[in-house]
Amino acid sequence: MKRKFNYHTHTKYCDGADAPRAYVEEAIKLGFSTLGFSSHAPTKEKNTFSLQMDEVSLYVSEIRALQTEYASQIKVLLSLEMDYIPGHTYPFSEFKEKLGLDYTIGAIHLVKSADSLWFIDGGKIESYDRGLHTCFADDIRKGVKAYFTQMNEMLQVEKPTILAHFDKITMNNKGRYFSQDEPWYHKLVQESIDVIKQNDTIVEINTRGLYKGRSDDFFPCKFIIQQLKQAKIPTTISLDAHKLEELSQGFDNAYNCLLSFGYKEAGEKNGILIFE
Repeated sequence: MKRKFNYHTHTKYCDGADAPRAYVEEAIKLGFSTLGFSSHAPTKEKNTFSLQMDEVSLYVSEIRALQTEYASQIKVLLSLEMDYIPGHTYPFSEFKEKLGLDYTIGAIHLVKSADSLWFIDGGKIESYDRGLHTCFADDIRKGVKAYFTQMNEMLQVEKPTILAHFDKITMNNKGRYFSQDEPWYHKLVQESIDVIKQNDTIVEINTRGLYKGRSDDFFPCKFIIQQLKQAKIPTTISLDAHKLEELSQGFDNAYNCLLSFGYKEAGEKNGILIFE
């Protein structure tokens, strides 16, 4: 039986727009079986997009209270989407153990160079271009390799339950600096798939780029989804919702895509509904 769910949800505690309770009530209306909250984890430097350290206890208390209050109607889970930036972020285990998280999501939004950070996300292409110039002197291969190297290190060191938006590095590229068909890029992707396999990580199929009009494919793209299937790597569907109206955006599309590549619902792994 087809179940609807989302493990990647951002609320007003970070860069999302709505309150956790509103999300839970909307998810129930939509017929969700599970809703996981995943605020951006605090970083060592204050920023405008993540949960602030002095609000962590409030966030945890509110999600746990909702978990109890709505237990008969929906499964509510507590998590954080954690960036991995050596020297700038906390160990994942610190939050997982202290807060008793139900699962963890590992992500790369900023790529570290020798002395600065390249922001690869967001809706401003000029920010991507400026960062590539500043951090990697416009050497796209060097920048993309740094992205995958940082991601692979995160998988090996932090071992997140779920890997977020595998190939987000492509979003603001828009086919300008490199093609995803190039052999050097395929090699980097395959190396990461090997690391994912070795660390028994679940890969999310993230729909946000499509419904926001920032991409013409999922993250990861269909070509990589096919490779994940061949490697027998489990996947899950992620809506990466930042507003109530995004809570079911693209779910059916992603579900049908997974079925088209031979994936099937396969129960839970580490508390996450997966496809194998």
